[in-house]
Amino acid sequence: MKFADLLAIVADRPVFESGFLLTGDVDPGDVRRQLSRWAACGKILQLRRGVYALAPPYRKGRPDPLLIACALVRPSYVSCEAALSLHGLIPEMPQAVTSITTRRPGTYSTALGRFVYRHVSVDRFWGFEASDSEASILCASPEKALLDLIYLTPRAADEAYLRELRLQRLDRLDTEALARMAARFGGPKLAAAAMFLQRLASEEAAEYRAR
Repeated sequence: MKFADLLAIVADRPVFESGFLLTGDVDPGDVRRQLSRWAACGKILQLRRGVYALAPPYRKGRPDPLLIACALVRPSYVSCEAALSLHGLIPEMPQAVTSITTRRPGTYSTALGRFVYRHVSVDRFWGFEASDSEASILCASPEKALLDLIYLTPRAADEAYLRELRLQRLDRLDTEALARMAARFGGPKLAAAAMFLQRLASEEAAEYRAR
């Protein structure tokens, strides 16, 4: 395979897997050797074993970090602070994108960003859907992103921690769905956090009406 052939195949794919190139009449060993050479000379970026992205100037723009997060580890969905930022509930996108997976936890530091994967059991792997902007991005709902964050972070149910998140636009939060999800998750920690978040949403709504 020549580099021009690779560009023709993946030019519109911000992230691609080596397995995508192994269909048809190709020599798998040759393809893998070529990928290693192109990564070594800086034409492509190896994000993890078997997952690559075109390097500038060959790619069309910088890949969306949320798309990369979903491509690096499957199955996974974007959650916690990254999802809260996407939904507009916190003011800034975090430096690392945190995703939820049923596979082993891990962290990948790449040329395109830092990606953290937190493990949950299969019975807690729910509450996400494809984003409106990109079907390849699976993202937690605002309610599930909050519950994932609280569940995975020590002392995150404390009122002080939840206030430090600087949550905003809580009118986007479905507090009834939040309570149902907390009950499905199970445990007093999430139930208490859901009640406090309902109170925060009510406080924000009252402040808005008073303006």
